[in-house]
Amino acid sequence: MEPIRDIAGRAIPFGAKNVDTDVIIPAHWLKTITRDGLGKGAFETIRKDPDNIFDSERYAGAPILIAGDNFGCGSSREHAAWALLDMGVKAVIAPSFSDIFSGNAFKNGILTVVLPQEQVDRLLEVATEHDIAIDLESQTVTTPFQDRFTFEIDPFRKHCLIEGLDEIGLTMARDEAIAAYEGRANSELSFLSGRNAA
Repeated sequence: MEPIRDIAGRAIPFGAKNVDTDVIIPAHWLKTITRDGLGKGAFETIRKDPDNIFDSERYAGAPILIAGDNFGCGSSREHAAWALLDMGVKAVIAPSFSDIFSGNAFKNGILTVVLPQEQVDRLLEVATEHDIAIDLESQTVTTPFQDRFTFEIDPFRKHCLIEGLDEIGLTMARDEAIAAYEGRANSELSFLSGRNAA
C-alpha cells in the first residue's frame, strides 16, 4: 500500500447522495480475478451519458472524488474500493460514508474525509475550476482561496495510511516479536507441534 501524507490536484465534483457500491462498480464486473481494469467499470451507468463528469478531460486523473451523503452504501463489495483506486482516486470527501465502504477504502489505501455538508458544498464549487489539497498529517483540506477545513480520523487509521501499512504490512512490522515468540513456543510448548518435550 502506498503511503499517504498529502494529496493535491483536481477533484471530481460528483456530489451525488446515497451512491451505493453497485453504482460504483456494477455486479457483472465482480467476475474478474484481478483488480486491474476495474476503473473502466467504475460508475458505468453514469458514464453511459456522453457528458458525464467521470470522462470529462477537465477531471482526467483526478486523485480526489467529492461525493454526497452516505457514499458507498449497499453491499459490502471490496471491488468498489479497487475500482476507485484503478481510476486513480486516492481520497473521497463526503458528509458521511457507509461503515463497510469506509473500512474497505482504508484497507486499500483510500483516505475517506468526512466534512459537514456546507464545507462539501464549498469544495464542490471550488473543484469545478481549481485544485484542492488534503494534508493527512495536519488533517486539513485546503483550497487556493484560503479555505481550510479540518477533519477527524481514527489515529490508528491515520498511522497506517501515512506509513503505507495494510494488514500484511502491520504483521510484518512485528516480525521480530513474532520470531521471538515462535522461538520460545518451540522450546517451551514443544507438545503443541507433536514433538516430545525434552
